[in-house]
Amino acid sequence: IVSAMGPRAPKLGTTFFAAQLIDWAFFGLAIVGVEKVRIDPQATVMVPLDLYYYPFTHSLLASLIWALGFGLLVGFWQRNALAGALSGLVVLSHWVLDWVVHRPDLSLMGSPPYYGLGLWNYPEIAMPLEIGMTLGAYLYYVSRTRGPAAPPLILLGFMLVLQAFNWFAPHPEAAGLGLYLQALVAFGVLTAIAAWVGGNRTFVLRGGLAAPSL
Repeated sequence: IVSAMGPRAPKLGTTFFAAQLIDWAFFGLAIVGVEKVRIDPQATVMVPLDLYYYPFTHSLLASLIWALGFGLLVGFWQRNALAGALSGLVVLSHWVLDWVVHRPDLSLMGSPPYYGLGLWNYPEIAMPLEIGMTLGAYLYYVSRTRGPAAPPLILLGFMLVLQAFNWFAPHPEAAGLGLYLQALVAFGVLTAIAAWVGGNRTFVLRGGLAAPSL
């Protein structure tokens, strides 16, 4: 949605990376043992991950720091304050969306109390909500941009396949390097496809005119 807000909004690849930045950092830190996760089938109905130590990425304070840092980086790199501000907000939105679906394992500053509405324990609500948000964002983006139809459809298909895999594939028996690398590769492919899509579309101005590509 953010990438379709105007010609000076951050590009689609940037917003995809921003939306996943907190998880990029988490899995990177998990690889070196700084943050920790284990498999627990009782964690939630949908996601068997016991995220028992991740204060440097998933506390609200840490999310604010990551958002500020990424927003400043984008703003200076692109010489576009609006793109930087919007990119930072996308990073921060990760914590808010996690708060909706996680069990209470999110902190404000890295220590108790912990927060989370636990929607992953209610698949009949969480699944339609996640699919609805994905489809809604897709329809908004394609309605506000102009370009070949195939690339965004490929992106949508890839997102739906990843979502289905996350929901229905057999869960790993243990957390480890393979799981972390699998997640990072999926993020990387998704971001690369998003960047490709954004590079082939232009923002639609009022009256049907087109602005530079997003």
